[in-house]
Amino acid sequence: MAILVTGGAGYIGSHSVLTLQKAGYEVIVLDNLVYGHQDLVETVLKVKLIVGSTCDRSLLREIFATHQIDAVMHFAAYAYVGESVTQPAKYYNNNVVGTLTLLEAMLEANIHQFVFSSTCATYGVPDSVPITEDQSQNPINPYGATKLMVERILQDFSQAYDFRSVCLRYFNAAGADPEGNLGEDHHPETHLIPLVLQTALGHRESVSIFGTDYDTPDGSCIRDYIHVLDIAQAHILALEYLIDDGATDVFNLGNGSGFSVKEVIETARKITGKEIKVELSDRRPGDPPSLVGSGAKANKILGWQPAYSNLDDIISHAWQWHQKRHQSIALK
Repeated sequence: MAILVTGGAGYIGSHSVLTLQKAGYEVIVLDNLVYGHQDLVETVLKVKLIVGSTCDRSLLREIFATHQIDAVMHFAAYAYVGESVTQPAKYYNNNVVGTLTLLEAMLEANIHQFVFSSTCATYGVPDSVPITEDQSQNPINPYGATKLMVERILQDFSQAYDFRSVCLRYFNAAGADPEGNLGEDHHPETHLIPLVLQTALGHRESVSIFGTDYDTPDGSCIRDYIHVLDIAQAHILALEYLIDDGATDVFNLGNGSGFSVKEVIETARKITGKEIKVELSDRRPGDPPSLVGSGAKANKILGWQPAYSNLDDIISHAWQWHQKRHQSIALK
């Protein structure tokens, strides 16, 4: 069985390709390489890479005409929240128009199974935590809005066509392949754990804690960090659910209890043996005290059970990758 993975050269996409390969699937990657890493696809994953955009209808037609694709796993989205605010056109075009173009090409090619990498950013500021799938969705930035629009499109496609999909919503993917072959490498980097580890490596002077007066046990924000391989495994389980004639559905991926910014930094100090200088800063506007998703529905229906829910594992795997990818430099 052959799976087209869009965005398969990116962080979560590449780990999902690796997991698909280990499960015995044939994989073809489509990636525009704006943020993806060609070297990892060619040297680690060693799968067919087609460089191009989901907005390119003629390319999609060619892919579906020349390859026997059974299902599509869709990661090809721009995901910088701040950039989505300053460049919304870029995000609506790639994330919404690109996805709609892909879905229409799938219908033409009679491919009706689709796993969508969505986000808990569709909820905006949650009603309560842990967040369940039935909570109201009120995204507070264009990135979250684009993902919600795609979810709505998928609901309508399910009603109108013989088309079935699974949307997976999650917050902070973290960690890396335990064997050290794949990991997180964003440019620019905005995620906490890589920023902390870059500081440990000497690539940054310090890491900032934005707000220490939240109503949380240690005063810093709590976030749900999910190992990237656990997210990848959820995508495989969603695919198998669809192959077994499962109906269109949505699932949150969460550990049910998050980790605070201070906990992340302290754990990184323990794992790396480095001091890791911290700068205390003011709260950022719009940062809720706690964002944690409930994975109960995914566990019940998909059989999803995180294998790496321990923060030590998440950070130690990431540290192994960052040391390999970015050689340590000494800051005086």
